[in-house]
Amino acid sequence: MISIKGTKNYLVALESVAMTDIVLNMFIFFFISFSLLYTFSETRMSRIEVKLPKASSVIALEGSEKVILAINKKGEYFINDEKVSRGNLKNALKSRIKDNPEIAVMLKVDSSSRFNSVVTALDVINELNIRKISVAAVKGVSK
Repeated sequence: MISIKGTKNYLVALESVAMTDIVLNMFIFFFISFSLLYTFSETRMSRIEVKLPKASSVIALEGSEKVILAINKKGEYFINDEKVSRGNLKNALKSRIKDNPEIAVMLKVDSSSRFNSVVTALDVINELNIRKISVAAVKGVSK
């Protein structure tokens, strides 16, 4: 029996397998991390914390298009999650409804906000002659 031997000896090293495993684990870690950062970024999430008042009769707002005017407990105004100053509230709301004057405005007011902020918002809505207004509430027994 004749055996033929090659002139080169190959050494199989498992170091390349370990390095590939480390690189893939790092890729998975960074992929998940960046996905979570993107999903829960402040620009994508609503920045407004509004605790809505409770009402016993709540009706869902029907309609295709609406502008959400929110007032938090500090009395800060937000139009569609964008902070608006008190002095600029009228111009900001006017620019949102200029394309569609029949648009509805949903007023989301924190239950512990000052009534003066609500009156200011309603005054601006009245000045702009907006007639479709709804006030957001949570279904429950009011206190």
